[in-house]
Amino acid sequence: MNYDEVLKAARACIGDSCKVCNICNGAGCRNRIPGPGAKGVGDTAVRNYQKWQEIRVNMDTLHENAPVDTSLTLFGKKFRYPFFAGPVGAVNMHYSDKYDDLAYNNVLVDACAKAGIAAFTGDGMNPKIMEHASSAIAAAEGMGVPTIKPWNLQTVQEKMELVKKAGAFAIAMDVDAAGLPFLKNFVPPAGSKTVDELREIVKMAGVPFIVKGVMTAKGALKAEEAGAAAVIVSNHGGRVLDQCPATAEVLPGIVEAVGGRMKVLVDGGIRSGVDIFKALAMGADGVLVARPFVTAVYGGGSEGVQCYVEKLGAELADTMAMCGASALSGISKDMIWKS
Repeated sequence: MNYDEVLKAARACIGDSCKVCNICNGAGCRNRIPGPGAKGVGDTAVRNYQKWQEIRVNMDTLHENAPVDTSLTLFGKKFRYPFFAGPVGAVNMHYSDKYDDLAYNNVLVDACAKAGIAAFTGDGMNPKIMEHASSAIAAAEGMGVPTIKPWNLQTVQEKMELVKKAGAFAIAMDVDAAGLPFLKNFVPPAGSKTVDELREIVKMAGVPFIVKGVMTAKGALKAEEAGAAAVIVSNHGGRVLDQCPATAEVLPGIVEAVGGRMKVLVDGGIRSGVDIFKALAMGADGVLVARPFVTAVYGGGSEGVQCYVEKLGAELADTMAMCGASALSGISKDMIWKS
């Protein structure tokens, strides 16, 4: 199965809200919710993609012709590539009922683990979503990251006890989900967290804790103060607030603020191995890709995920070779160009 076949198969079953565009750039779905779009006009998702395209790579083939090593070690786990599948929730509502969250996570977690990477799993109002995601991660010997919504502390504790049994190598919270309507209406209240509240959640985890949804250096420093091991520079795929800057625009400042002391990952509009290379050259330790993995699952199940992982990995390895980096540690700022 090749990637064009994955796209074709996905278009036949993914529903009307997602257009399964050849390049998932946010333009075709913009403000479609339910669907993969965003609140408002959806300009943030489009900007995420566009800003990565404005960065170019500097070709340099005057170097040793050495094999390329794309592997990444994160929190004691070695991965074949420095990218991960991002968390997606309510797939049956936003895409189609070919999959529900339980079936989707079962396919995604297993397929990603077999491909040498890890999947971040989503969360939702149905408690069985986290239960089944945790089971999938346990079956994959901890090769997954359960991502908990910023519920009230009692609910977070209940979810934490469940996901800890999965043996996941890390646990995340997508704090940017505070902008989702169902969280705002949750009783007791859920949403944004103080540093003290976040510190309590970090202690509950007992494994490296990742704060997803950081868009400022100030926010990254707050996550560090709370004891988080990593941040994900993310605006929730542009879904929760219009007129945010793109993740590519704020990544350098966040790396400057906490890089070296915390791991810094990034998502938002990253759609190729070349984009992944750009993010690493800007100082990110790793990358998340979310929406295209939905297409991969709907279009080919486990085989579709394997196909997409191989596509991204091959593009990354080729870019590294053509820019003079034989390992991730060799990727540097001077390998990219910005006007």
